[in-house]
Amino acid sequence: TVPSEGVVLVVQQVVFPELNARDLMGERRQLPDAFEGRRNIVFVAFRREQQSDIDSWAPWLSVVATPAGIAHYEVPVIGRQWSPLRWMIDGGMAVTIRNPEILQRTLTVYDDVKRVTAPLGIADRRTVHVFLVSRGGLVLDMVTGPYDQIKGERLLRSALDGRDD
Repeated sequence: TVPSEGVVLVVQQVVFPELNARDLMGERRQLPDAFEGRRNIVFVAFRREQQSDIDSWAPWLSVVATPAGIAHYEVPVIGRQWSPLRWMIDGGMAVTIRNPEILQRTLTVYDDVKRVTAPLGIADRRTVHVFLVSRGGLVLDMVTGPYDQIKGERLLRSALDGRDD
């Protein structure tokens, strides 16, 4: 719908929050600067059991997103109270994953969870959130949950629509 005359339509841009992270190789990374692609799929997860939803996106990432030049990252968000156990939590993930490419694109954040949920508009932490983020940190689109064709097509359309940062 088109707003009627005299009505101002305000569209708020969402920017991925600036966060300190560490990849599973142990390197410190600053988000969103660490997102290296022109377009980036960023999985934001809060619970271990959300990994299966993230994994459901793997075929789409390898067949569609990666060939289209879309980078992808996993960002597990863990409450600051767990930071003293980071070595154990991150170490456990790294031992399970082992693949250096995946270790480098898994960026753990130990912080006040609201520093992530509030700016990104995440109300429900029970599901994985999949963001399309520009190189400059602008959130271009978002879907939730496991992969399905409609979500994949939506993100691909948004990634290829030519919007600048």
